[in-house]
Amino acid sequence: MGFFDKLFKRNKEQEEQKVALDEGLQKTKQSFFSKLTKAVAGKSTVDEEVLDNVEEALITADVGLETTVTIIERIEARVAKDKYLGTSDLNRILQEEIAGVLTKAPTNEFETFDVPADKKPYIILVVGVNGVGKTTTIGKLAYNFKKNGKSVMLGAADTFRAAAVDQLTIWSERVDVPIVKKEMGSDPSSVAYDTVVSGIAKGVDVIIIDTAGRLHNKAHLMDELTKIKRVVSKNIPDAPHEVLLVLDGSTGQNALEQAKHFTAATDVTSLAITKLDGTAKGGVVLAIANQFKIPVKYIGVGERMQDLQIFNKYEFVDSLFSLEEK
Repeated sequence: MGFFDKLFKRNKEQEEQKVALDEGLQKTKQSFFSKLTKAVAGKSTVDEEVLDNVEEALITADVGLETTVTIIERIEARVAKDKYLGTSDLNRILQEEIAGVLTKAPTNEFETFDVPADKKPYIILVVGVNGVGKTTTIGKLAYNFKKNGKSVMLGAADTFRAAAVDQLTIWSERVDVPIVKKEMGSDPSSVAYDTVVSGIAKGVDVIIIDTAGRLHNKAHLMDELTKIKRVVSKNIPDAPHEVLLVLDGSTGQNALEQAKHFTAATDVTSLAITKLDGTAKGGVVLAIANQFKIPVKYIGVGERMQDLQIFNKYEFVDSLFSLEEK
């Protein structure tokens, strides 16, 4: 049983999601805990050498220097206060301190795939570089919103890459939701405008608009996204309601750098971190959650459509520290 299991009363679907999360973080857990085991080998107390080794384990898991320093300093303070703490306590202390770091991070207000009742259609603008799983994330979002009883429409505003429109079309057919698209090279903002007009006419609940997956210079990126926002707001003044940045968790610190570029260039309001099942760098979720004042809203822990999950910081820590083999 995990550290936080006693806090949760999960239904069958939530239990299945927890198993998927446990399995998705398996590579990170195995890598991290093998290093943690070496860190305390032959030691009976938490000394400077142990802390140095723990610090290395955290950094290797891509928790990031800033977040790692915060965690180590908090452990040092506890060791200084409670002289009797031994290495047998280290796993529990680490778990508590990581949970403490995440507790201070911004929290997504929804626990399910839902949207505010007073915003219809709810418009999500999705940004991120090519290859991070942006189109796949949009498809999975559409699936999960629809599964939760919401009607969805997609807008293929990444018109600079033919494959992007084709891939989003495949997802629209797979999930059975309508899509608005134009020929390659069309003005992205015109696609966004037409999508909103069509969505309003059809009374859909959620509109998800894909954008160009190229990381230009900051000014160009801002201009392009600003134009899309402007045309979207012509029909719905407070739209887009959400700007979702998709990051590839398997790239570790590179995901942090992308987050820095995008958050500097546009008003990102939420984050999705994908491909956590294929990497031992799952600690990057901690780094991103700690460094940016933007909530991590979704995480991807597998290939199935239901493997895009709402990020729950407590469930994440619980899975990270559940040592039983799945």
